[in-house]
Amino acid sequence: MVTAIVLISAETDKVSRVAEQLVEIDGVKEVYSVAGRYDLVAVVRVAKNEDLAKTIGDEARQLDGILQSETLIAFREFSRKDYETGFDLGLD
Repeated sequence: MVTAIVLISAETDKVSRVAEQLVEIDGVKEVYSVAGRYDLVAVVRVAKNEDLAKTIGDEARQLDGILQSETLIAFREFSRKDYETGFDLGLD
């Protein structure tokens, strides 16, 4: 599984519409409206790297209202859940 975080700047009056359209794209698991430099953050999870080109390049970035985007591809996942599960199994 490949995970990417997509940071999106959108036209002010189209942020909600872009978010609604993003969550309809296969591979887009979550979309957050955020404060700061970007307007939206999308979490994309696909089977392989080649699928990112389709999901992000061919579909997500082509939506009307997106001004620019930056994609971060995750190498590893670290989560509290994984950490706590290790203790539940008796692992140190």
